[in-house]
Amino acid sequence: MTQFYDARGNIYGVISPQALRDAGIDLPATAAECALSRQTWSEAAVALCCDWPEGQRPANGKHHRSDGLLIGPFQNSPPFDLLIVNTDGTLAERSGNGLTIFSQALLEQGLMPQEGALLRVHHDKSDTQSPGETSVKPASVDGVQGFWLDLGQPGFGPSAVAAHGVGKVPFNGREVSRVQPLAQLDPAWTHSQFVRVGNPHCVTLVADIAALPSNEQMRESPLAEGLTSIAYAMPTGAGQPCPAGVNLQWAMLETPNRLQARVFERGEGPTESSGTSASAVACAAWRVGWVEAGEVHVVMPGGTAPVLLEAVQGELVRVRLFGTARLMG
Repeated sequence: MTQFYDARGNIYGVISPQALRDAGIDLPATAAECALSRQTWSEAAVALCCDWPEGQRPANGKHHRSDGLLIGPFQNSPPFDLLIVNTDGTLAERSGNGLTIFSQALLEQGLMPQEGALLRVHHDKSDTQSPGETSVKPASVDGVQGFWLDLGQPGFGPSAVAAHGVGKVPFNGREVSRVQPLAQLDPAWTHSQFVRVGNPHCVTLVADIAALPSNEQMRESPLAEGLTSIAYAMPTGAGQPCPAGVNLQWAMLETPNRLQARVFERGEGPTESSGTSASAVACAAWRVGWVEAGEVHVVMPGGTAPVLLEAVQGELVRVRLFGTARLMG
C-alpha cells in the first residue's frame, strides 16, 4: 500500500489518497480540503503508513520507519497536488527530498511528462501561501538520473521567516542574527542566517567541524529537548524564535563552494539529509560571502546535494536543487 523511497538517506512513504480512504482514513476529496482538516486525519495516516510494523522497530532506532509521508497525486495529469506530512502529524510547505521522491514515484507510475511538471504542495501554515509550487524536470547529472527542482528566489533575514526576538551580530563583514536559545545550547552557535526557500530555515555558521552536531548527539538529552523547543511550533516546542517553527541547520565551509552541513527538521528532528535544507545552507553561505553563485555542493551524512545558485547584479534570484531517489525493497 505504502511505497518507501530513499533520497540521500531521507526516507518518505508515498501513498495515493484513494489508498488511504480504502484503508479507512476519512480523507476529503481535494488536497486543499485535506490541508484545512489535517488535524482530523494526519496522525492516523502517519500511524498507518509510517509506524514500524509490530516487532520490527530497531533497538535505539528512529521512532518511525520514514521521515514523513507523501500523499498524492490528487490528479492524473499535471499540475499535481500533494501533501507532505511530518511524522508528528503536521504539514510541511516544501521538502526537496520529498518532492524528488514524489517525482520519482510519478515517473514510475507513468505520470511524469518528459518536459517535467508543476508540483503543488498544500499546507495549513498561515505565514506563507498555500499551495506552494515547485517546477521539476527529469535530468541527468554525472550519469545519475534524477530531477532538477526550481525552488525560486530565496528570502533572507528574520522577516522572511517571521522570527522574533533575535539580535544582530557581524559575521565575515556581513550582518547575521544571534538566536539566543541556540547560543545558550552551544557558544559556537552564535551566528545564524535565516533563509526561506518555500519553508523557513535557520542556518548556523560555524568555524570548524567539531561545532557541527551529529545526529546521535541531536537525539540525546538534553540537546534533543533544547533543539525541539527551538525548531517546533507550540505545543510540542516553544515556537521561539519562529511561532510556526523553523528548520535548523549547521554549516561549515570545507573548500571553495563545498559545505559540510547537519540538519534538525521541524516536525521530524535530526535527518540524514534534506533538500531544502541543503538549498538554504548554500543560500546562507552565499549571503555571508562564503561561496559564489554557481554550483555549490552541500555534504550531509546521507550524501551530497548539488545546488545551483543564480545571481543577477548582486542579488540571488533563483536556487535549484538536483535530487535523485530510489524505491526501497
